[in-house]
This record gives sequence, C-alpha cells and structure tokens, in this order.
Amino acid sequence: MRERGPTDRGRIHASRWSAPETTRKEMRVFPLFGKDLWVEPRNRTGCTTLTGIDMQADWTRVLGWPGYRVYESQIDEARRHLTLRVRRKRGNRKLACSQCGRRVHDIRAVYERQVRDLPCFEFQTAVVVELYRVRCPHCGVKAERSEQVPSKAPYSKRFEDAVGQACEGAAARQVARRMRLAESTVRAIDLRYLERWEARRRRPTLRHMGVDEIYRGKRGKFLTVVCNLETGEPLWFGRERKKETLDEFFRRQLVSRQRKRIEAACVDMWEPFRLSIEQWAPQCRIVYDKFHIMQNANDAIDEVRRAEFFRQGPRKRGLIKGKKWLLLSRWQNLTPEHRGELNRLFQMNRRVFKAYLLKESLDRLWTYTYPGAMINYLQRWMDQLRWQRLKPFEKLADTLLKHLDGIANYCRTKVRMGVVEAVNGNIRMLINRGRGYKNLRYLLLKAKRLAVSNLELLAVRRIVKAA
Repeated sequence: MRERGPTDRGRIHASRWSAPETTRKEMRVFPLFGKDLWVEPRNRTGCTTLTGIDMQADWTRVLGWPGYRVYESQIDEARRHLTLRVRRKRGNRKLACSQCGRRVHDIRAVYERQVRDLPCFEFQTAVVVELYRVRCPHCGVKAERSEQVPSKAPYSKRFEDAVGQACEGAAARQVARRMRLAESTVRAIDLRYLERWEARRRRPTLRHMGVDEIYRGKRGKFLTVVCNLETGEPLWFGRERKKETLDEFFRRQLVSRQRKRIEAACVDMWEPFRLSIEQWAPQCRIVYDKFHIMQNANDAIDEVRRAEFFRQGPRKRGLIKGKKWLLLSRWQNLTPEHRGELNRLFQMNRRVFKAYLLKESLDRLWTYTYPGAMINYLQRWMDQLRWQRLKPFEKLADTLLKHLDGIANYCRTKVRMGVVEAVNGNIRMLINRGRGYKNLRYLLLKAKRLAVSNLELLAVRRIVKAA
C-alpha cells in the first residue's frame, strides 16, 4: 500500500481522465453501445483493464457509492475476479475525523484500501478506494471517516450488511461456507452489523420489565435475563442470579429518571430479585410469574404421583407408571384417548384425582380482575386441602400465602407474563444454533434483533390483513 503526499495531488488528479499516448498506441478500440471502449492487452497476470471514460461512468453507476467514481476496472476471467478502483468525485471534499467525527480540512496523505464488496454476477468484486489521512486539531493525524468503509476490516458496509442479514436466518457456519469466509470472520462481521443497527435505533421506554434466569450448565451456571414486556425484547444479560447481578443492571443501564418510570416487574419467587427491585425502584409493583407458580403445582402433583407409585402394590403400579406427562398436561389439551387413560387412573386412585383437580383449579386464580375476589378464591382453594393428606400441596399453599401481595398485584397492573418465557425460548434457540456464545454482548444483540424482526413481521402482516 503506497501513500502519496500532498505534493502529489496535482499529478494524481491530472492523470485521471486520459491515458498516456504511449499506452493508447498499444490499446485496441471496440465500439460498445455506441461508445468507444479502450481495452488494454492482457498483462502478465492475465487481467484485462478497461479504461474507456464512458465505460468507467457506467461502472460508477453500477457500483452506486455516493460521492465516488470509478476510474479504472480490471477483470480476471480465470479467477472470476473484478477489481474497481475508485476515488472521490470532484467537489466531494467533506472530510471528517474517524474518531471524533469533526469536520477537517487539513489533508496529510492519500492512501489506498482494498475491500471486498458484493459480487457482480459470477465475479467476486474488490474495490480499491482512495482515502485521505487528515489532521484533526483534537485527535491528531487520523484516517478520514467513510460511510462505505466504516471499520478497519477489509469489507464494505453493504457486504457486512448482507452477511449480517444472512446470519439472521442461518448459523454462522452455513453463512461462512456460502460466502467462503472463516466462521470467526462471519461472527465478527455479524457483531459489527448488529452494533451499527443498535446504535441507530431508538430505545423504547421501560415501564414493564421482566426478570428471569436461564440455566447454562455446570460451567456457565445461571444467566440473568432482563427484558421489556411491552416490546418483547431482552435488555440486559448478567452472570449468576444474585442480588448484586440485578443491582448492576439498575446502576449501569438505567438513570434515576428511567428507574422512576418502571411501573411493574414480573419475576419469579426468587428472593434476591425482589430485594434488588425494592431497593432501586420502590414504586414498582412486583408481580409473580404465573408460569413459575404453576410449575410449583406441577412439581407437587409429581411428588404425589411418585408417593402413590411406591405405596401401591405391584399390580396397581402399572396404572400409575408412565402417566407423568398426562398428569402435567392441561385437561383441555388432551385427546379423548388420553382423557380415557386418566379417567381409569382416577378410578383406581382417588388421591391422584384430587391432586389433579387442585392443580387444574389453581389456574383460574388469574382470571379475576379484583384483588379481593382473587384472595377469596385462593382461600376457598386452600380450604379444599383439609383432610386430604396432600403434603406437597400444603407446602404450595404456604408458599402462596408468603407471596400473596405479588400474586394480587396482577389485578392492579396487568403484565404480559408469557413474554419472559418466550424470550428465554428464543435465547435457548440461539445458543443451540450457534453452538454456544462466549460473548454475551453478541448474544444479547442477536436476541434483540430476533425479537424486533418478529415484531416487524407481525406489523407487516397486520397491514396486509387490513388492506
């Protein structure tokens, strides 16, 4: 890569529009679309250089870089490679520092960068662009800022956008095989694409937040996920599930004004999360997640099933064995065949039947709109436990009494409880498709992009249906 000083600028611009006379004698002229095309003979590398003025104007329109023009093009038919040399158009002298973004006028040197662009038909395209080194009064000598080449990587912006869009629907390994790149290179390009997308989008107001954790195994342990329940997108990831983990989110990600706008938080019954929210957002109403409460009810009925399995004799064990999935399923989701199997089980064991009815009736708790009616229904549900000798459900009733305020807050502030589990499902899907993520920032941006793209797709479908 050769740099040219300021004294070479006149010589550079003087030779832009015309080739030397000695070179023109060796060229051949072909009429193409009513224009004269100057074609140089093949060089030692087997490349053909096209130097016609009108031809380069056509290549400029094909390239489509605003403010730049093509002054030379080379085609290597053997390697299926196209090289375009571009420089700024006359009058395009708005230069900015790449570090601070201030406009500068002092040009120190001219240098060339070769970047890979989108392919042209069957030819892989490389663009050699002339850039300037400028002297910024605040940052010193820096490279100029270019919208077409936003990073130091040898790829253009639209090539990175194409790779990033391909990574939205496929794994990085498949995109790397398609683009003939390394898998690590594809991940780095995708990360830069997501960073640019995150920088230009507007963040929605956080009023209803959800907090949950994902189990990542023995090594990774838990991953705390904070999401926006109204938009359905994750906001922040944190390692472990301690109080200090959620404190870091409130301290670094939100200012005092943003914390005061939070109206409700949907969490599970994990005590450290509740303490952190009460400390940083005391006006926020804590709503306990319905799905975690029903999960505790499923655990209770499973304990009853196992206890009855060991209590029954060898003859009746065959009826209870293998019925865990049926007992954990909702009655309305079962087929007639499965309902018949459960009815035969309930005829043989009344205790399992009572436990199943208690689990099914607990789901009606979230259909009430007034806190008083919800508490009365819960009291009647607990009265049904008398003389039933179902210790797992008695423990569940004690747990519900301890968290009664958080359960009743659902009547005061309606939140979308299913969003938390949906976000966790998307994150697990991304982890499985990407074979794991070491960079949590990259995983967070992928999950954000997935959630926003789904919302955009739903909005388009609504517009089409309305039309």
